[in-house]
Amino acid sequence: MLNVSWLESISSVWLQVAIAGTWVGGVLLLAAIVNRYLSADSEILRKVVHIGTGNVILLAWWLDIPAWVGISASILASTVALVSYKFPILPNINSIGRQSLGTFFYAVSIGLLIAWFWTIQQPHYAVLGILVMTWGDGLAALIGQRFGKHPYTLWGMKKSWEGTLTMAIVSYIVSSLIFLGVQGNVWQTWVVAIAVALVASSLEAFSKFGIDNLTVPLGSAALGFVLNQLFPLG
Repeated sequence: MLNVSWLESISSVWLQVAIAGTWVGGVLLLAAIVNRYLSADSEILRKVVHIGTGNVILLAWWLDIPAWVGISASILASTVALVSYKFPILPNINSIGRQSLGTFFYAVSIGLLIAWFWTIQQPHYAVLGILVMTWGDGLAALIGQRFGKHPYTLWGMKKSWEGTLTMAIVSYIVSSLIFLGVQGNVWQTWVVAIAVALVASSLEAFSKFGIDNLTVPLGSAALGFVLNQLFPLG
């Protein structure tokens, strides 16, 4: 006799996967359409995809997708990202031969954060890390390219103070909103968010070859977690 509850559980997982997959697929399809018919700037298009796909972590959190699903998806996405640097699998995200492993690191960071924080029942830290990268880095690049009037150089990389400031502000907003929703209006919410914003913007500024797509999510999530452990509520 079939175990009905087991079948229902399997069906629920596949429904969750379908919803998350539809979101990511929709973002990539939209990017392909825009790229084909509107000839959008390639860097802007990459950042739009970067922001759009990163929000899948919110769906994973809200739908309570099992950790193994997120980790498996991360492994698959990482593999596709690596292959796409040599072959035009994801032409809207990577340029062939482009000297950056950003997309690969992005996928890896999602898997690592899910493996860490899903298993200890604190998924909001994984969400924080990814969304700081998703919105902070994405908007910092767009604002910096369009409005950056005060440039500076680190390790041979051109940055702008407008972009770095955007990264810090957006990181603070993302962190404080997540903490506010999880732990409420307490001093830890606002102070820890400041620390996360400062560290995230520093890591982004010192990045090279797309490594910020790994260091910013992991660093932001780890710092938020450690500080809230050192200064618990109550």
